[in-house]
Amino acid sequence: MGVKRYRDVDVLTAARRRIAETFDHFGRIYVAFSGGKDSSVMLHLVMEEAVRRNRKVAVMFIDFEAQYADTISHVEEMFSLYQRHIDAHWICMPMLLRNAVTNYEPRWTCWDETKRGAWIRDKPMGCKTERDYPFAVAGMEFEEFIVLFGEWYGQGEATAGFIGIRAQESLHRYCAIATWEKRGKTFGGRRWTTNIVDRVYNVYPIYDWLTEDIWRYHSKYPDKPHNGIYDRMHQAGVKLSQQRLCQPFGDDQRRGLWLYHILEPQTWFKLVARVNGANSGALYIEERGNMTGYHRITKPEGHTWRSFCNLLLQTMPQKTRAHYVERFKKFIWGWHQRGYSSIPDEAPPELEAKCWAPSWRRMCKVLLRNDYWCKGLGQTQPKSDAYGEYIKIRDARRAAEKAAKSAARKPSKQAKTLFDTEAVA
Repeated sequence: MGVKRYRDVDVLTAARRRIAETFDHFGRIYVAFSGGKDSSVMLHLVMEEAVRRNRKVAVMFIDFEAQYADTISHVEEMFSLYQRHIDAHWICMPMLLRNAVTNYEPRWTCWDETKRGAWIRDKPMGCKTERDYPFAVAGMEFEEFIVLFGEWYGQGEATAGFIGIRAQESLHRYCAIATWEKRGKTFGGRRWTTNIVDRVYNVYPIYDWLTEDIWRYHSKYPDKPHNGIYDRMHQAGVKLSQQRLCQPFGDDQRRGLWLYHILEPQTWFKLVARVNGANSGALYIEERGNMTGYHRITKPEGHTWRSFCNLLLQTMPQKTRAHYVERFKKFIWGWHQRGYSSIPDEAPPELEAKCWAPSWRRMCKVLLRNDYWCKGLGQTQPKSDAYGEYIKIRDARRAAEKAAKSAARKPSKQAKTLFDTEAVA
């Protein structure tokens, strides 16, 4: 694990230096912009350097349809403010997103053309869709799109993608930054960079900022716009550390779902009609125990954790149940390979929390949390079918290009014969 080392420079100066270094070494630069507080400050800093150098950078904003109206207004303001120095990519395409508030629709598709009449709002003028990107396929996952966007935008050149994440936000993000150098996946040993694919690097210029630093920046530069939804969150009593923006139905993001009907009631009733489980999710997400699977859970009287797991599975739609059964089989098989002849009903809670021991209670908790990809069992989200189709298309295109180049380099039989004849003559 990396060790924190403090230096005699403030985080704002350090961020500006990192951004300047990035401009020095990369010919193609883009910014992943979400409209949130972190990516907004990062965009201001990147554009400060771009304007100073009279450079143009791409700004990628993926519109999830189900977003605060204040966020959309803020994005419009930022795009307008820096329009002379940005290559705008406001993207509205059918993208597969997590829905952790119901088992009946565990994933939903934003901008689904088959549900146009229920869209929360219309697409903005001039937005880009999957037709604007050769790699894009309707139904892609967000995580897949952003990697392929960097590869496509780079066109084989050294490319940097600015990402506004901070190590303070989670242990996962801290570890991602602290360990990449050891894996040899940074640009020139710079810990605030990671190699994503080929010559494409992610750059995290504000990774060491605290939440308070974000707002100190706005205090120092009050003319720099910020998303007004944070002012509403503050008025609603939400702690600074809990003020987050994302598509609202994810495994972690659902905890803030209740805010929608308070902050933007005009958006809330559209969300309820658009996404299955939104209303019940908002009502019960603050609960603990069996209602949401958070903290301590209990089993019904007369049940073991194994029988309770089977009971929960029987209450689910067939498609969802089959999904979990397949994942549970992999979980059980994996622990069998580690020497467990059978899965215990429960294990010490501290071992379960660290994923160091299997148990049927862990599987019950996954079901109660609507943990669709079973991250609580140490499993990961697979690539989508859409991504698989793109890989097939990309590989076929590359093979065709390689064959064409090979044919162009190889002289034809007729040309070789003429050359030989002339040599003999």
